[in-house]
Amino acid sequence: MLKRLAPVLLLPLLAVPAHGQTPTRPSGLPTVTSGHRPGPDILYASAPRAPQLENTGPWQAAPILVSGATSYRDGEWLYQDYLYDDHGATGTPDPNSPYGVSSHLYSPAGGSYTYPTDKRFANNGADLVELRVKPLKDATAFRITLNTLIDPAGTAATIALGDGPSTSWPFGAGVTSPSQLFVTWHGSTAVVTGARTGTATVHVDKLRRQVEIEVPHKVWNPGAGKVRTTVGVGLWSPDKGSYLAPGPGAATATTPGGGPGTAIVNVGPRTSEPQPTIAGATMADTAVGAAATTAFWRDRQQSLQLSEGDVTKFASVVDFGKLARKAHDDSGVPRTGAIDRLFASHYSFGQGLDPSRICFDLASSFAAGAACKGSLVGQLQPYALYVPRHVASRGYGMTLLLHSLSANYNQYAASHNQSQLGDRGTGSIVLTPAGRGPDGFYAGIAEADTFEAWADVARHYRLDPSWSTVSGYSMGGFGTFRMLARWPDLFSRGFSVVGAPGSVDDQLVSLRNTPLLSWNSGADELVNINTTRETIDALTAAGVRFEEHVHPTADHLTLAANDQYAPGAAWLGQDSVDRNPFHVTYVVDPTEDSRAATAVADHVYWLSGLKGRGMIDALSDAFGRSDGKVNDVTPGAGALIGGEIPVLAYASETRTWGAPGTVARRNVLEITSTGVTAVTVDAARARVTCSAVLQVRTTVPLKVTFCGKTRTYAPTDPAP
Repeated sequence: MLKRLAPVLLLPLLAVPAHGQTPTRPSGLPTVTSGHRPGPDILYASAPRAPQLENTGPWQAAPILVSGATSYRDGEWLYQDYLYDDHGATGTPDPNSPYGVSSHLYSPAGGSYTYPTDKRFANNGADLVELRVKPLKDATAFRITLNTLIDPAGTAATIALGDGPSTSWPFGAGVTSPSQLFVTWHGSTAVVTGARTGTATVHVDKLRRQVEIEVPHKVWNPGAGKVRTTVGVGLWSPDKGSYLAPGPGAATATTPGGGPGTAIVNVGPRTSEPQPTIAGATMADTAVGAAATTAFWRDRQQSLQLSEGDVTKFASVVDFGKLARKAHDDSGVPRTGAIDRLFASHYSFGQGLDPSRICFDLASSFAAGAACKGSLVGQLQPYALYVPRHVASRGYGMTLLLHSLSANYNQYAASHNQSQLGDRGTGSIVLTPAGRGPDGFYAGIAEADTFEAWADVARHYRLDPSWSTVSGYSMGGFGTFRMLARWPDLFSRGFSVVGAPGSVDDQLVSLRNTPLLSWNSGADELVNINTTRETIDALTAAGVRFEEHVHPTADHLTLAANDQYAPGAAWLGQDSVDRNPFHVTYVVDPTEDSRAATAVADHVYWLSGLKGRGMIDALSDAFGRSDGKVNDVTPGAGALIGGEIPVLAYASETRTWGAPGTVARRNVLEITSTGVTAVTVDAARARVTCSAVLQVRTTVPLKVTFCGKTRTYAPTDPAP
């Protein structure tokens, strides 16, 4: 895979907690008694300041952060919408859609709406994040939070209130629903129309992208009643004094595309959006097949209702009596199963969606690698979870399930891939990060996104820090190899499906303590059989433990359509991570690092401060153990059963190791290095004392820091 590196410009956000935000430090993350913590530093960072999640004025409740959910908190009613689901109705596809087949082949949007090309809309100008309602002494307050708000004059929102006959929304919104009156905001103006008329007070906070509206009781007073509530967001035409409806086909600088359709782009509350039908979509092996059952952005029902111009299905009844009592009710927040969440990242590159930020292009073999920033440029980012119904007293395990190229974070939602991995053992949370877009290959900011999402999970769920594994399909399979090679002390095992090592193909010896299961397809048109053969040979040469299944009749998407992963789940098991093995082998490759993303792999187990580029092998004789026999690779055969396809035969190749031997304990460290120029050894975790004998062989001068003292070892002759 080619690497073209470019500078990464970041806008760091201060780690300042604000009223109503979530705890700043995660718990349940990996811990060690001394030395460097496993994984990248970004995994352990405090939560950053997140203006869109902050409260000001009368607002006090902590955000839900679970999409498609409602709650009563601190005298406020909240609805949390989905991120990047602002796709409107389904009309004539825009050939320039940022969610088109060139970037989201297997995660197309339900709607076809595209924004005007003017940069002030940022391909995301009507993306609802949250709606809040709160009764005040003399008014009813509403707060709308948007994902992107560059020019408030070009955005509008309508809140439909009350029951009754189906009524057309005002100002050319293009939709109907049961309503008695409407509160419509655009720019610095808000008006009430319908059964009552009047004006409302508006405050627009561009930093927080929040619009606060107060409707005086003299205009409308809900009292202690129950009020049906719906919200819709779209673009506004100041010249016409109305919503801006999309035209057919391509967008222009001033006109949305992807129509004809309604001017309302994003609507809520939507608490029953369908999950993707993965098997049905991928079985077709085409973008058309994926689009037929698409729900990858959780906008499927939205697009259908907006296409009909009827948003009656999207409403919640807000109980103002409950608000007056300040009752707490989280019954509208899902706690188990497939869940979409959002979090605040440490990294922001502007607002909205920038499809020009390509991290990988198959046609040209361009790969941004560590310079990847991704197309989802804002601070708020989504991810998908599977939360089992059962959990052990020590907490959930953590399984990373990385998504494919041209897919998104909901790729596995409600699939067996997600649930079978989650329901194994005492129950593991399954996390699929967005990866900042469809093509990040889990490098650069896309790699940081994975660990930021992990940290966010640890802030909200009880995790067992000793139990974590990694898996993924296609690009996610490549990501599995990458995670194991760069951060092996985070995981006990890995499971790659139709993946390959890619740019870490020279780092496979780093998998000494993390066995790998890999499934591939003999007729794969992307990760072809030659690549699979090269992977098997590389694993064999590395001497690590692995099991490879090649399904000769399957193509790239067959295993996804089959949706049967029980053997892979059993393989991952519930083994604890060995954070202090007696024998460490690791390849240092700074070209894979991103300092800007706080993802620098210069430490592993009880070694840290690694510099240079090459391999280091460290064996502590103080454990009293010796390596077991590296057995020959043995062939085998079997069949994958229980999926959509009754039987999928495979040929296998497996390497195991014999059990470690027992030897006399010695206060000795044996270090062999090729190309590494510096290392720090944690004596306590290596189980040696500061008087230990260091036996060092190296090809280049090697600085070894041990018990606070540094000694430079000259190259040995002969070289190791």
